[in-house]
Amino acid sequence: MTVHQFLIMGILAATLGGFLWGRWRHDMVALGALLACVLVGVVPAGDAFAGFGHPAVITVACVLVLSSSLQSSGAVDVLTRRILKLKVGPTLMIGALTGLAALLSSVMNNVGALALLIPVSLQIATRQEIPPGRVLMPLAFGSILGGMTTLIGTPPNLIVSAFRAQSGAGGFAMFDFAPVGLAVAGAGVLFIALVGWRLVPARKGASSEGFDLAAYLTEARVEEGSKIAGMTLRQVEEVLEDADAQIVSFVRNGVRVTAPNRRWVVRAGDILLIEAQAEALANVLASLGLKLEEAKRDEAAKGATAPVQGSAKASKAGSAEEDERTASAEEIVLVEHAVLPDSGLEGRSARDLLLRTRYGINLLAVSRQGRRSLARLRTMALKAGDVLLLQGPADALADFANQFGCVPLAGRSLRIPDKRKALTASLIMGLAVFIAAVGLLPAAVAFAAGVLASLALRTVSTRAVYDAIDWPVIVLLGALIPVAGAMESTGAAGLIAKSLLGIAGPGNPAVALALVLVVTMLLSAVLNNAATAAVMCPIALGAAAQLGLKADPFLMAVAVGASSSFITPIAHQNNTLILGPGGFRFGDYWPLGLPLQVIAVAVAVPLLLRVWPL
Repeated sequence: MTVHQFLIMGILAATLGGFLWGRWRHDMVALGALLACVLVGVVPAGDAFAGFGHPAVITVACVLVLSSSLQSSGAVDVLTRRILKLKVGPTLMIGALTGLAALLSSVMNNVGALALLIPVSLQIATRQEIPPGRVLMPLAFGSILGGMTTLIGTPPNLIVSAFRAQSGAGGFAMFDFAPVGLAVAGAGVLFIALVGWRLVPARKGASSEGFDLAAYLTEARVEEGSKIAGMTLRQVEEVLEDADAQIVSFVRNGVRVTAPNRRWVVRAGDILLIEAQAEALANVLASLGLKLEEAKRDEAAKGATAPVQGSAKASKAGSAEEDERTASAEEIVLVEHAVLPDSGLEGRSARDLLLRTRYGINLLAVSRQGRRSLARLRTMALKAGDVLLLQGPADALADFANQFGCVPLAGRSLRIPDKRKALTASLIMGLAVFIAAVGLLPAAVAFAAGVLASLALRTVSTRAVYDAIDWPVIVLLGALIPVAGAMESTGAAGLIAKSLLGIAGPGNPAVALALVLVVTMLLSAVLNNAATAAVMCPIALGAAAQLGLKADPFLMAVAVGASSSFITPIAHQNNTLILGPGGFRFGDYWPLGLPLQVIAVAVAVPLLLRVWPL
């Protein structure tokens, strides 16, 4: 082993460790790996940032923008409305919904496809009287399966194509992934519809009217003159029983008391932490003379709290500025939102965001994996998959959700469909796909032209272009492409491939192919799928070279494996997104995810050998 091989393998091990640790975001770890490679000399300084100009990175960014255009214009709404009109049983309904998710994610970002369909799936769950998770998980897995069918369906496919191009064989065409990808996706969707959805653990989660908010926690302050000031907690709980609510704990003089003595007397200024249904909140607040607790602008920086005027109905705010911003009672709505992966809300609290003073919005409650959290609402650091119960003017909630990356789970849609824009956006996407598919222009150029056309025809705004791009993914790809190139140029990838082939045994190319696929699947359970593809592509190329075989089937195995991320909630962004709405736990994914991965291996390996002969 040469010095450079030793160094790059050490950096690779540290990078994988950083990914698994999860303390830092994937893009930070990838950028650190790139800089380490430059410092030790395995990546020339002049080529350090060449990955950011790579066609795969440009294509990913452009596809994200065009996907956003389809989403915001309402181009997909006509399909979802047709799904809702179907009057069939759960098997056919879940099959249709999962198939639609797969179809959409073949040409648009799969997180966007899932976000579009979540409200529909919750309505379907309520209509079919089944737990929402049994619709949400098939929906998420269907959107992941659909991504493996086309070049632009998912970033790993673009990365695989890029490595093929670097090897001198040219990149894969738009539909080169379809023969194997369609078969795996079709088998997966069929299994989910007929059997798989029944394997999903039945958890309490969201419904079309709202979540089972027994898991929601709401803070309310006891005002001067409140009806319950002077009452014991036992007496207050007797009143709350009629509204199907209960006191979880309360805060007095800044100190939180859990399981308080029921003989304690409630005083003005106490903050009660109440568990209640969303529709019961207004009655609870009104009957007890309570006000929602919120941080004011000038006190938030000091960590203090003060009462604000807010409930399920609009009321007057305490300043002229708030009066101007407060809408009429008819405009105030309660809406549940799920926090998207890599949302601007991750790691931030309501106090950090100054929700009331900046946006005129109240955070009423938070549900995390279907369970309540006893942390103070205003200081609770939010996570991907959390479900937020927000109250405020409908337009303010829509703007807030668009800005910070939230998905509405019930209530009004964030999109106002425009038939002209929807048709234009669909034509632009279709034309870009056609141009790339027939080879008139490279994929990166075709989709960049599509973005320019979208801007010129106003199907997407200038600001939305930059908001639509998933910058952590772009940084991840741009940083890892040179690192992966260094693995190949130093021969480290060949050494790793030789070790894998030693497990498979000599003269067993089919076993080696299956091994590459399975190892990629296992890595994708804990790593970002784009990172998994970037790490495994050089190893796949090295395995093909060691065996003296064509690289295409091995690269395709990496593509399928990286898109078979089903067994953990962190395996894919879509898995994380349904964690809160479905009320899932960490171990709830493998009962359906593991059979899907077995099906993927059983279908993909024979087809890879047939479609891409060794």
